[in-house]
Amino acid sequence: MAGRINDEDVKAVRDAVPIDAVVSEYLQLRNAGGGNLKGLCPFHDEKSPSFQVSPSKGLFHCFGCQEGGDTITFVMKVDHLSFSEVVERLAGQAGITLRYEEGGYNPSHQRGERIRLVEAHKVAAQFYMDQLESAEAEIGRKFLAERGFDQAAAAHFGVGYSPAGWDHLTRFLRGKGFTDKELVTSGISQEGRRGPIDRFRGRLMWPIRDIGGEVVGFGARRLREDDNGPKYLNTPETPIYRKSQVLYGIDLAKKEIAKSSRAVVVEGYTDVMACHLAGITTAIATCGTAFGGDHIKILRRLLMDNGSARVIFTFDGDSAGQKAALRAFEDDQKFTAETYIAVAPDGMDPCDLRLAKGDEAVADLVEPRTPLFEFALRHIVSRYDLETPAGRAAALDEAAPVVARIKNSGAQHEVAVQLAGMLGILDTQFVVKRVSQLARWARDRGGRGPAPARPQQPYEAAATRASAAGPALTLRNPVYATERELLKLALQRPELVSPAFDAYGVDEFTAAPYAAVREAIIEAGGADLGTQDPQAYLVRVREAAPDDAVRAMVTELAVEAILRRSVDEVYAGQQLVAVRRRAVDRRIRDVQGSLTRLGSHSDPARLSAVQEELMVLQRYDRALQDLGAQAL
Repeated sequence: MAGRINDEDVKAVRDAVPIDAVVSEYLQLRNAGGGNLKGLCPFHDEKSPSFQVSPSKGLFHCFGCQEGGDTITFVMKVDHLSFSEVVERLAGQAGITLRYEEGGYNPSHQRGERIRLVEAHKVAAQFYMDQLESAEAEIGRKFLAERGFDQAAAAHFGVGYSPAGWDHLTRFLRGKGFTDKELVTSGISQEGRRGPIDRFRGRLMWPIRDIGGEVVGFGARRLREDDNGPKYLNTPETPIYRKSQVLYGIDLAKKEIAKSSRAVVVEGYTDVMACHLAGITTAIATCGTAFGGDHIKILRRLLMDNGSARVIFTFDGDSAGQKAALRAFEDDQKFTAETYIAVAPDGMDPCDLRLAKGDEAVADLVEPRTPLFEFALRHIVSRYDLETPAGRAAALDEAAPVVARIKNSGAQHEVAVQLAGMLGILDTQFVVKRVSQLARWARDRGGRGPAPARPQQPYEAAATRASAAGPALTLRNPVYATERELLKLALQRPELVSPAFDAYGVDEFTAAPYAAVREAIIEAGGADLGTQDPQAYLVRVREAAPDDAVRAMVTELAVEAILRRSVDEVYAGQQLVAVRRRAVDRRIRDVQGSLTRLGSHSDPARLSAVQEELMVLQRYDRALQDLGAQAL
């Protein structure tokens, strides 16, 4: 087994893979000013973006949940990988050959489980694509052609074919060095009577990729009458595949979704293909499961929840399609985006519609027309006899709570008015008041109770450990704000504060977490290092931090915008002087206290020494006041 990855190679990977390019694979980033970018945090739910990326420093930090780090840390957290797995993945993308400290480079070294499973899927996907050209796969090619998909379309989506034999792929992957355990764990193979056999046999295959573009599973379509399995068979839950957390086509659609603030949710693989080929390149689909909360999280990070965002659901016109639409509506309020439903008048899905009426019909289908809430309400209302007072009252009783769930009060009022029209109730205000009453009752039922305990932030935890009796950290305190600003300069613009900053002691920072950051900078070799290689300097400071709390504070300070739009040596000097003058002032008060305690009858030599120190401090303070940074 190979040893740890060479440090120089790790640095090369960090330098070669821009953090904004990596993060953009998972969420939409927008300009945050000061060279930074912002987006919705992938590590916690939020409505406004508090997640910031600093491309120049190679760091990210969320000001909401305090997660932060560099490119490697981000991928470790978002994909749940080990350090070595991430470095190996990024190195592969950048074309960097890694060296290992023990025994040198070994291409067959034991790699992390996820890396191995992803590699197995990548090889399997290519195997299936190659098999689509075989004589046996004629039935698969015919299936695609009958639905309007030619060879180029199949290649674009990576569609393939799994041979009908028992273990064609299993034997092929064994020959590539994969173990039986890896093949079974991946879901590509399954246990047979005499060992692993292929899970998918004699089927048309669609590779399912995660948002980063890596194949993590497969969807397999039955082709033959003698196949007794389900019409669609998907990869089972594995360490790299969770059907509730993947969307088919997201790797192809994510950029256009982010660009247009629009997503189209369809029901199947062929529907995604049809939409994309018809120019609707924001189409995605779930993989054998209902559209749910985890899928919403993926889309929200791409849509950024701006006011113009749209999500359009297309479902078959049959009862199953209507149920799917109603399930989607249950999660509707988790979106800030407006949600719509699109159902072809004749009930055809996008694939059939494209085949029958062409690309324009598909494009026309997904134009937002019917809001999802309206579809849900009409479905409820349709089950009652609205010709009778009892029927209208019963429909109102079921529909009003649905409207009451709408969080925006203005939208809630508007929908309540529409509901009155659907029911044929002339007293519109009666319906509006009923909805408001239910909404108020739901809020009261939830109960406000005592305010929940606010989770302690990492910097507060550090402060508690460092100084249990110290003052609470607050940015409204000008002392702490200046210390924070100076540390931001030391991390972000070290050339403006060096070498003066490196002469500052830890005790010149009165907030415990800031003192801990100052200590980490000292341990890393000082801010002067940052004038030579800024990114390597930040890596060293983070590595020098004693724990995750201080490390998070380093990242936060390295990413947070400096308060002054135009940052220069004058501004940096002002911060240096302000922190130093406050430290001098504290020392002057201490010395004055000592003089008071000594009194006139104390040892003359001791008294003279303290008086001399006081005069030196006072002269230094006046020099700082008069000369500014020149006196440092």
